[in-house]
Amino acid sequence: MFRLSWLAVFVLFIIVVQPCFADDYAKTVGTWGLVSFESESQATGEREPVLGKNPTGYVIFTPERRLMLVITGEGRNAPKTDQDRAALLKSMIAYTGMYRIEGDKRITKVDVSWNPEWVGTELVRFFRFDGDRLQIISEWLPSVVRPERGNVRAILTWERAK
Repeated sequence: MFRLSWLAVFVLFIIVVQPCFADDYAKTVGTWGLVSFESESQATGEREPVLGKNPTGYVIFTPERRLMLVITGEGRNAPKTDQDRAALLKSMIAYTGMYRIEGDKRITKVDVSWNPEWVGTELVRFFRFDGDRLQIISEWLPSVVRPERGNVRAILTWERAK
C-alpha cells in the first residue's frame, strides 16, 4: 500500500510539473537580442562587462529545441593581418546544439562551436524570465581571462526581438 501511495504521488507530480516545463519551452522559443553581458566575481560580487560595454548578439530557440547563439564584442574591425584575425576570435562566442529544460536549468548539448573544446559537451545555464526579458546565468567557473578574479559566472540579459 505504501508503494502504491508513492506511485500515485509521483504520477501527480509528473502531471503537474510537465506543463511547467512545456510552458518554459514555449516562452523560450523565438529570437532574443543581447541587452547586456557581464561577468560576476563570486568572491566580491563585482560585475564587469564582457566583450565591452556594448556587445551585440542574438540567441534563437527553435520549436525543435535547437539553440543558435552568436555574440560579438564592441569595436570589432575588419582584419588586415593574421594577428587581427586571431584577435577577432577572442571577441566572439558562437555555438549551437540541442537543448533541454530541467527546472530552472537549460542544458545544451553542443554540436558546433567556435571553441572546439565545447563540442560534445553539455553547457548548463540557469534562466529566468522577466516580461520580455530572459536572463541566462552560467555556473561558477574559474576565470580564464582574469584568473586573479577566482570563480566567476556570466550573466546575460536578452530581450525578445520584435
